[in-house]
Amino acid sequence: MAASDAFADLAARAKVAQEHVAAAQTQARSDIQAQVTQARDMVQHTADQMRSQSEQAASGVSQWWKDVQQGWSAHVDKTREDIETKKADMDAKRLQRKADTAESDALAAVSYAEAAIEEAEYAVLDAALARMDADAASRK
Repeated sequence: MAASDAFADLAARAKVAQEHVAAAQTQARSDIQAQVTQARDMVQHTADQMRSQSEQAASGVSQWWKDVQQGWSAHVDKTREDIETKKADMDAKRLQRKADTAESDALAAVSYAEAAIEEAEYAVLDAALARMDADAASRK
């Protein structure tokens, strides 16, 4: 394979990689969104089942016990909400650092690839010049 053909192949592969990156970003987001939606639906379904069971069980108990159950349920919900808020804050900071690092790594990889392409371009042009010199010398 000639150097210029290899360079053209490299350019084509870079274009395909660019398309894959764009598609992966979209796909990854939609996959994650689908998983979040599915998880939220499962949580809601479980909560609905628990409420239904509590309502059925509560039909034979006193108002005092119903109040205790509702109070406990509210306490659990508030505690869970507080924990999730704190967890989300910590997760958000950790994920922000992780995203920053990943973006820095990606930029470094792109810079490396740019340098490699420039070096490849130089090598291809140098090879083309060497081929021209060799062809000219063989005609003399």
